[in-house]
Formats: sequence, structure tokens, C-alpha cells
Amino acid sequence: MKRSPANGEAGDSFLSLKNWKGLMSKKLILVATALIAGIAFAACNDTMSNNNYNSNSNANSGSMARNEPTATATATATPAYTEEQGRQERERAKANHETIGQSLDDAWIHTKLVAKLIGDSKTPERNINVDVVDGTVTLRGQVDTADAKAEAERDAKDTDGVKKVVNELKVVPAKVSNSNKSTGNSNKPAKAGKTPY
Repeated sequence: MKRSPANGEAGDSFLSLKNWKGLMSKKLILVATALIAGIAFAACNDTMSNNNYNSNSNANSGSMARNEPTATATATATPAYTEEQGRQERERAKANHETIGQSLDDAWIHTKLVAKLIGDSKTPERNINVDVVDGTVTLRGQVDTADAKAEAERDAKDTDGVKKVVNELKVVPAKVSNSNKSTGNSNKPAKAGKTPY
């Protein structure tokens, strides 16, 4: 018996068209998924707009062994350090009787060096004035030991962007207080004619 379109022969061509549409939609979904994944991958690898790029590159630099300090000749401002932050740093420096030049690099150097001195247990940062003008750092003030003076100079020389360091720190040993001093006059002899009781 021969099949007629009424008994399902025409349905075969419809099913093949239906299969073709299903196959094409699967291909379309696969291509769209691959395209979206490619765009997402490219966006994640864009280091120019990634704010976390190299954010921890210097996190462990304090624990590394130090070599002889050398001043670097290139002053580079960080893109994250703004003119507004530089202005605020100049105001803080002025309040502490410190000088910062007009360049953004000088303000950035001052910020980094003050942070280093605060973080270094060998240097009494608030006894050290830090002036930065045209990449030249001048250290002024008083420290307790020659080691503290040398450490402050080393911190300054190790700061990126510093061209020259002038160390005007004075070594003034801390005064040793005598805890045996008495506030009363109990050891003085009594005056004539008066009894101490």
C-alpha cells in the first residue's frame, strides 16, 4: 500500500524541517554562549581597568632582606594618587612645620616616607620632620641613637622617586630619669630650736 500525504507522508518532510530548526537553534545557542564567554574572558583580563591589578605587589617588601640603599632617579606618581590627596598632604605637612614642593610626585614621596617612618619601630617618626622639594628629601629633628638616624636615612633612600637625601637629624640620647629622687625633705636635719614632731 502506498502512503499518501493524508496518511503521514507529508509529515516526514515537516519533521525534517522541525529537526532542522531544532538543530539550528542549538547551534545558535552554542555560538551565542561561546561569544558571551569570550567577551567575559576578555573583560576579566583587561588589566588597564582592573583596580586590583598589582594592589599587593609591595605587601611583603618590608620582610625582605635589605641591600645597600640607593636613591632612584625617576619620580613616578601613582595613578591612584590625586591632586586632592596631594593638597591634603601639603596641609598636614604644613601643620607639622614640614615643606612639600608643588609637584604631585613630592606629595606622594612625602606620604610614602612618613608612612615608612611610622611603620619602622627604629624611627620615632613624629620627632622627624620630612621636607620634600623636587625629589630631594631633608630629614630634620632629633633621634635617640645613631642607629635611628641611619635607619631614617635608609628609609628615605629606599623610597621610590627620591633623588637625594639630606640628613640633618641630631642624635640626642634620651634623658634617663632618676626614680630614686625624693619629693620631700625627710633627710634634712631639723632647724635649731624646732622639733620635727
